[in-house]
Amino acid sequence: MASARNLPDYSDGYWWSGDGLRLHYRDYPGDADRPPLLCIPGLTRNARDYEALASRLAGARRVIAVDLRGRGESGFARDPMTYVPLTYLQDLEGLVAELKLDRFVAVGTSLGGILTMLMASTHPERIAGAVLNDVGPEIDPVGLGRIRGYVGKANWHPTWMHAARALAEANGDVYPGYGIEQWLVMAKRLYRLTGAGRIVLDYDMKIAEPFRVPGNEAGPDMWRAFDALKDKPLLVVRGETSDILAAATAEAMCARANRCELATVPATGHAPTLDEPEAVAAIDRLLARVG
Repeated sequence: MASARNLPDYSDGYWWSGDGLRLHYRDYPGDADRPPLLCIPGLTRNARDYEALASRLAGARRVIAVDLRGRGESGFARDPMTYVPLTYLQDLEGLVAELKLDRFVAVGTSLGGILTMLMASTHPERIAGAVLNDVGPEIDPVGLGRIRGYVGKANWHPTWMHAARALAEANGDVYPGYGIEQWLVMAKRLYRLTGAGRIVLDYDMKIAEPFRVPGNEAGPDMWRAFDALKDKPLLVVRGETSDILAAATAEAMCARANRCELATVPATGHAPTLDEPEAVAAIDRLLARVG
């Protein structure tokens, strides 16, 4: 199917987790001779976050955008304590096996970037290249505290315009250049319309339960996991005003890796949407290196 905003055609795919959840991904077709992109969203986000990336690359590249458990069209977990990186990793491993992905470019935003590093640490031979979007082996405690403050707090709006204006009020400092049309696009990525006519956040509020336990946001030693990417074509994207990925951490990542580029998106916080000119150009350079 394709959305009303002239997005490329995609098919809805599903796979089963080890504990019996039906999980969802969007599959945008592309050149089968090139490594596909496996796109993993952030904590409260979903496959729709990668609409712009897929719009630009689909056809030339296969783009697979996933809904992690508890988000989008994926099932909600019976046990909220499975909303942790280890379980997400197991879910993704199931998808990779289901689709028989021998090599792929992993694109991970925030939590998705943590999962990208973990995937690389378990099977580095499969990673043809990687994009870490506004996340690294160390997370700035300022941003972590901010996320803990809002995740899992339900809210709803009567119209899409109300949702867009609420997002603008809450996140104007993250995307200071956005107009109402851009906030509407973002609202339709973050929220969904219920049968009762309410516009609600498109994730299970219970994802917050384990996230609020210190340590669950990143799992094991992430510098060790990051090192699995040090010889891969690697792009680190950072929002200039990010409170999650500190500038010093981003610079240390690229100093530690051998084939790393750091792209900074000006006047943007956590996290860039990857349709900014700086991110677009850097992703194109990465994919040219991957081949």
